[in-house]
Amino acid sequence: MSEDSCCTKSETGGEGSSGKPMEPSPVDNGINSSGEVEGEHDEKGDKGGDKVDENEFSSDDGSDMFFENDGNECSTSEDPFEVSHDEIKERLERSDNQCVYVDTTSKTVVACLDLLHRLSRLEKEVPRSNTAVELDIIVVGAGLSGLGAAIASALSGHRVTVYESATELREIGAGLQLTPNSTKILQRWGVAEGLLKVAAEPTSLIVHRYTGKILAQEDDFDKKIRARYGAPFIDVHRVDLQMALYARAKELGVKFELGQKIVDVDFGAPEISTASGHKVRADLIVAADGIWSQCRACFTKNSDPPKPTGDLAYRLVIDLDKVTDDDLRLWISKPKVHFWIGPGAHVVGYSLRGGNQYNIVLLVPDDLPQGVSRQEGSVKEMKELFRNWDPTLNRFLDLVDGVEKWKLMHRSELPSWVNDEGNFVFVGDACHPMLPYLAQGANSAIEDGAVLGLLLGALSRQEDLPKALMRYQQLRKVRGDSIVKETFKQRDSFHMPDGPEQEARDAIFLSQLGKELRAPFPSRWTCPEVQPWLYGYDAFKEVEESIKTDPISKGTL
Repeated sequence: MSEDSCCTKSETGGEGSSGKPMEPSPVDNGINSSGEVEGEHDEKGDKGGDKVDENEFSSDDGSDMFFENDGNECSTSEDPFEVSHDEIKERLERSDNQCVYVDTTSKTVVACLDLLHRLSRLEKEVPRSNTAVELDIIVVGAGLSGLGAAIASALSGHRVTVYESATELREIGAGLQLTPNSTKILQRWGVAEGLLKVAAEPTSLIVHRYTGKILAQEDDFDKKIRARYGAPFIDVHRVDLQMALYARAKELGVKFELGQKIVDVDFGAPEISTASGHKVRADLIVAADGIWSQCRACFTKNSDPPKPTGDLAYRLVIDLDKVTDDDLRLWISKPKVHFWIGPGAHVVGYSLRGGNQYNIVLLVPDDLPQGVSRQEGSVKEMKELFRNWDPTLNRFLDLVDGVEKWKLMHRSELPSWVNDEGNFVFVGDACHPMLPYLAQGANSAIEDGAVLGLLLGALSRQEDLPKALMRYQQLRKVRGDSIVKETFKQRDSFHMPDGPEQEARDAIFLSQLGKELRAPFPSRWTCPEVQPWLYGYDAFKEVEESIKTDPISKGTL
């Protein structure tokens, strides 16, 4: 088994797997796959499937989101996740300040902003910086990186406006996993406590062979993670994270311009141009518009379009109240993370919303036509692909009525995240889109926003802005690009075809089952070398140490 198949963190190196399906496979058609829901990206097109709508954007965890009105008119005395369309309509008529979330996966309307807004107030108030200079900042895109950058910049005392092409916030996705490197940031931002009320904190992380045999298991996972890193590992619905971040941004005075599609960027001014003909200048433009970034297209002159990875994802959310099997109900209500790994494919499952929902992602080789973003999948076809896998997994799949297939995309490494003039910068998937195999897309996006905002808070002179942006690139680019490479290595490890390399991998797993883990280890999720590198990252310490060594502006120590 190659060294890259086990956890060996690298700060430099090649791009990783080519995405070519591996053979042989118990999954028909030589299934190649992916694994979690954190950085999956779909391809634009219309051949037999849905095009990506021009008002639709990819968030930093791979989901597509839309905005609809903003505010907090939802009563916390009701179930915030089951509100009728008629009631939402009535509320919208009562108030212009209403925010709802349409969950198109479960076909329910989620109206939970007020709940998360109020819960977020339980957090210890985060003091705003008394920065000596106040910048006018435009953030392009209201995904996780955009909201994170907006929050952090507002906390540093700057005036922030977020421009978003969509007119409503709508979820076409499911769950995501927040690891300590980002939850410690959410704690400092004042949103973590409220988010924990609607999250699931897994007590174990288990890796199964595709047949169901346990290869690795870390119990007391929740306690160990908190003890090691001082922050939790939680599984959340994207709806809930999005609402918490949006509510916090609004609290901090961030303005939102919705339905404003950005078509061009003048890097000299800097200035954005919208499809409606408006031109808006700022001191700084932050490109947070996802893998299909129009800002990046302007920056590179369309020289590096997104590329298919060779993988696609089936994504499912199962409600506990639809499950009658007692064993499966217990599986859902007692949150744990389960991986099933097999030739050319793997599956991840975990609980959401305090054990009231179960999120499953099945990652397989891409068989969608070129140019197709996503299309309705066949439940029968999906079940046939996993027919020889763990019976427990198949019992979950028997509960599924419908499913969509999503193409996964990636992009080449950008030479620079900052323009020559020092007034434009990338964050999140716009500069480092991540495949889902390590669940770091959302987490890295939040890291980006935190570091950028903290550095902007260290300014005492506007002329030092280019230095702050270059420091951001210095602190973030190597890490972001390195995590991208690690995701491809994890895919290679989880997707080995049956044979000598797979047997060697499984022998390493089993030799450490029930023991203290040693590196190298085939799962980077628990590898004692890679996990601390991922989860132990502290954005606040990184910035603090950097400006102590070399202040951004005089008088910022």
